[in-house]
Amino acid sequence: QVQLVESGGGLVQAGGSLRLSCAASGRTFNNYAMGWFRQAPGKEREFVATLNWSGGSTYYADSVKGRFTISRDNAKNTVYLQMNSLKPEDTAVYYCALGSGGAITTIQQMYDYWGQGTQVTVSS
Repeated sequence: QVQLVESGGGLVQAGGSLRLSCAASGRTFNNYAMGWFRQAPGKEREFVATLNWSGGSTYYADSVKGRFTISRDNAKNTVYLQMNSLKPEDTAVYYCALGSGGAITTIQQMYDYWGQGTQVTVSS
């Protein structure tokens, strides 16, 4: 049974920072790509960031490029999302996901498992 547990969400003022964590269990974590997605109220879930099995290849949505950094610690089975210069439009529930393969992908259908989500609220 694969389990992904996100943490680190909360309320922050615009311009502030948060670091999300996602701890994985139940699968050989370091063989698979990981991704972060988000869903704002009334909107569809959207891609945020992804990295490959080793962490050597990353890709970001244009809306977060230069502000967010995705990383992973395979020894701890954990993926992170460092979010800086946060904006009110970053407000959403953030989900981590474990890929079906080792390469980066922005396609939600290419992720096999999802966490329960963590709320990020950015006030203006």
